Amino acid sequence: MLNRAQIIGRLGKDPEVRFTPSGDAVCNFSIATSEKWKDKQTNEVKEETTWHRITAFGRQAEIVGEYLKRGSLVFIEGKMTQRKYQDKDGSEKVSHEIRMQDMKMLGSREGGEQRQAAPASAASAAGLQRDQQYQRNQRPTAAKPAPSGFDDMDDDIPF
Repeated sequence: MLNRAQIIGRLGKDPEVRFTPSGDAVCNFSIATSEKWKDKQTNEVKEETTWHRITAFGRQAEIVGEYLKRGSLVFIEGKMTQRKYQDKDGSEKVSHEIRMQDMKMLGSREGGEQRQAAPASAASAAGLQRDQQYQRNQRPTAAKPAPSGFDDMDDDIPF
């Protein structure tokens, strides 16, 4: 059987990180995914937003708490789980959530700010220069055409 959920969305609020008595980190946060479509009858653009509860454990929970914040764009992959709990009035409720197994941060490092902004210190300036150098080295180079033997000819062709 397969139990896997994959979503891309934005955090609705800052993640909440707690620690168990044994010292393990647990992080809970919510991600909004939305879908837009055009109503065929009214030609009106409609949007539907779905909220997903995410739970992360251990080192992943610490990373989420440290690097993600409200509005961060993120890819989450994990296992769908359900949890039963008692409401304040005593009725039993069921909560569906995704137990995070993998995460990829999709937004910029600065949470939407431009990466070319002035660095705050000399150390971050050196880091920015290394990042820019790495990006330049990762760009594909244009392939040079194979020599055809006609490179030394003039382009003044009369026809």
